[in-house]
Amino acid sequence: MASGLAALLDDVAAIAKLAAASLDDVTAAAGKAGSKAVGVVVDDAAVTPGYAMGFTPERELPIVWKIALGSLRNKFFFLLPGALLLSAFAPWAVTPILMVGGAYLCFEATEKIIEAVTKTASHEDSTPHVEELAQSSAEIEAQKVAGAIRTDFILSGEIMAIALATVADRPFGIQAGALVLVSLALTAAVYGVVGLIVKMDDIGVHLAARASTVARGTGRALVKSMPHVMQTLSVVGTAAMLWVGGGIIVHGLEHFHLETVPHLIHTLSEMAHHASVLGAVAAWLTFAASSAVVGLIIGGVIVAIVHFLPGRKH
Repeated sequence: MASGLAALLDDVAAIAKLAAASLDDVTAAAGKAGSKAVGVVVDDAAVTPGYAMGFTPERELPIVWKIALGSLRNKFFFLLPGALLLSAFAPWAVTPILMVGGAYLCFEATEKIIEAVTKTASHEDSTPHVEELAQSSAEIEAQKVAGAIRTDFILSGEIMAIALATVADRPFGIQAGALVLVSLALTAAVYGVVGLIVKMDDIGVHLAARASTVARGTGRALVKSMPHVMQTLSVVGTAAMLWVGGGIIVHGLEHFHLETVPHLIHTLSEMAHHASVLGAVAAWLTFAASSAVVGLIIGGVIVAIVHFLPGRKH
């Protein structure tokens, strides 16, 4: 009886160790996958606050919450099952899908740059459309949330594809666990930061009303800095789209043994690494900048094709 109990305890201990090892594997895989997707995460965090701005303060956080829930639905109902099906039945398709998504990011970024240069975007945004004037605030909010969730679907799809490519050589259970952890952690991180950003001006107003001189000064600085913060986020988001999209395409070219452009970029990165005291930082900046140039070229080609399609409204 005692020996049977001891054997059972040994089995339980072995199972516990196996479970702990599996959890460690999942956590490590999720960390590696999440780090690979950081560029898209920066893009997501930079783009999303714009969808919650322009509403009354009491609606800002509920809007962020709605978008976050939509992001989780995107990931768990569509993207995560799709990624696991790809891993099981068509792993060869992951890189082409990544490259298509990267090209889309390049296209979006290039359009934003063209609009900023020609000033058409700011002119259109400053003039309310007749349809917008006729809509209720609830209808406008619903449209903003829906638009943000659609954008999140593209960015989350890139995150899941990058994460899947990172853990493609691991067992199916590790892949599933890593993708679940990446989905939860990155959604919480992105929308936590977004919530903080959209409430920054309200925090500033609250601090400006305090008795403390330091608090009042900090509050006024926050309120005054918010337009600059939002403008900076827009620039960072556009840059992230270019370097992430271009980087994905560069890695895809390597995967298909089209080495000319990747080899040139890696050579430039190595030269920057050895020529600068910044070392690895200089190498990364060179790779990011070179990838952004590739992204701008790809995006420019796609913009030209899309805008010159027959029947396209200008």
